[in-house]
Amino acid sequence: MFSTQGEDTAWVTVDFVAPNPSGDDWIGIFSPSNFNASTCPGSHGSGPGPVICSAPIKYQFANYSSDYGKSGKGTLKFQLINQRQDFSFALLTGGLSNPKLIAVSNAIAFANPKAPVYPRLAQGKSWNEMTVTWTSGYDITEAYPFVEWGMKWRPAVSTAAVTVTFDRETICGEPARSVGWRDPGFIHTAFLTDLWPNKEYYYKIGHMMPNGNVTWGKFSSFRAPPYPGQKSLQRVVIFGDMGKAERDGSNEYSNYQPGSLNTTDTLIKDLNNIDIVFHIGDISYANGYISQWDQFTQQVEGITSRVPYMIASGNHERDWPDSESFFNGTDSGGECGVLAETMYYTPTENRANYWYSTDYGMFRFCVADSEHDWREGTEQYKFIENCLATVDRKKQPWLIFIAHRVLGYSSGFFYGIDGSFAEATSRQSLQKLWQKYRVDMAFYGHVHNYERTCPVYEEKCTSSEKSHYSGTMNGTIHVVVGGGGSHLSNFTTEVPAWSLYREMDYGFVKLTAFNYSSLLYEYKRSSDGKVYDSFTLHREYRDVLACVKDSCAPTIPAT
Repeated sequence: MFSTQGEDTAWVTVDFVAPNPSGDDWIGIFSPSNFNASTCPGSHGSGPGPVICSAPIKYQFANYSSDYGKSGKGTLKFQLINQRQDFSFALLTGGLSNPKLIAVSNAIAFANPKAPVYPRLAQGKSWNEMTVTWTSGYDITEAYPFVEWGMKWRPAVSTAAVTVTFDRETICGEPARSVGWRDPGFIHTAFLTDLWPNKEYYYKIGHMMPNGNVTWGKFSSFRAPPYPGQKSLQRVVIFGDMGKAERDGSNEYSNYQPGSLNTTDTLIKDLNNIDIVFHIGDISYANGYISQWDQFTQQVEGITSRVPYMIASGNHERDWPDSESFFNGTDSGGECGVLAETMYYTPTENRANYWYSTDYGMFRFCVADSEHDWREGTEQYKFIENCLATVDRKKQPWLIFIAHRVLGYSSGFFYGIDGSFAEATSRQSLQKLWQKYRVDMAFYGHVHNYERTCPVYEEKCTSSEKSHYSGTMNGTIHVVVGGGGSHLSNFTTEVPAWSLYREMDYGFVKLTAFNYSSLLYEYKRSSDGKVYDSFTLHREYRDVLACVKDSCAPTIPAT
């Protein structure tokens, strides 16, 4: 057992010896430490990884240690995170497809495996409510979860948290229900209400034992949201498809998000200049390997513990056959939305329908769920129209639409190959709403690159400007920002007329609203945090009211 003083990570050095070293030998981390080393071919889906019945959390090949092939002796370093149970290290041979156990280490554990970890903030259903969600090993029958919080120089208050979890029967299929299963522990959410706008608050997550002792998590802080319409500096970051990666160089299942650490670290470095983050689908890429959600929540803790982290549902969270998802694929690895809906709070009316609206000062965000039907006449279509229609543009001039899959425009190769440049029928269903309610920008992920359109309606640019927009916007600017970290996607060879800027790199978008009439848009690369595409938007309320094509009902001439 290694001692910790509130830490939730630890570096471990593993020394190992094999009598007959091979290039196929590998070291896996297993948790709990008592694991099933038998092989289970056919249960891991289509992704690469060890076909072992107890999926390792991660693994490294033994020859990552330089002298292993000659001497049979090696040393590797691993970073462990607190995941509620003990760990063991196993040396296996036979590669990933036919693993055979050679040796297993002794078990090790954190000083308190059940400790509260990885706090994640999100806006509540009202503007002056912040939610704090975290993970622990404590059932409500063992300890009472709560948040101690308050403003500087004022007495702290304590707010109880609700507790949820799930079991194998709650999720839909393999590998999530079989080789990828791992006990998720308990997920706690506290609702901090009646916040003062833009005020700094401090908080600690904790669990009170029956004897009155408290196990604390880390101390952190956040700034309360501005009230709807409040005129202040407001900075928003948007990206999709980030996933996770291992800082120790280990391999994982679904091991294809090479840019995720750069995105995470660049955002943390600039966090004092960020107010709210939207991660718009394809969150962890756990794809049915439950332990990977812990890996992800730990990776982004430096962001989520400080600013609200709002997520949208993507195909890698939701899609599974016969589970009411709009697309009948298997990209969720059997999770069918349960993990994302449980691990992160969103202000939805029904977690199974992952659409919601949220206000942040001068912004209104309408977040759609592209994995459920959005077509005219559906429940989601009604939600989208209501979200767009009910905002007061005098006070909240900046109206943003968000979805994971591209419902607007993308010249990504797999959208452009059939000439649709979006999900089938999506523009036909939604573009009248974007135009009628004068949506400023629409953001999407799913395609792993960056692309910005001109203001566009019915596939035609409504402005020839590229970097300085002013006055009436005659169309919506559509942005693909799916380069959060997953493997990059190609574009079509031909550039459509509506595509202004496209880049096959990792990055994110930052919106800065200065007041009711001025906004700065910036696309930044994750590798260096520098701006590679930008524009300014300046307009007044009368410009929002001005009629453009298909935006106003017929009028009666004055008499």
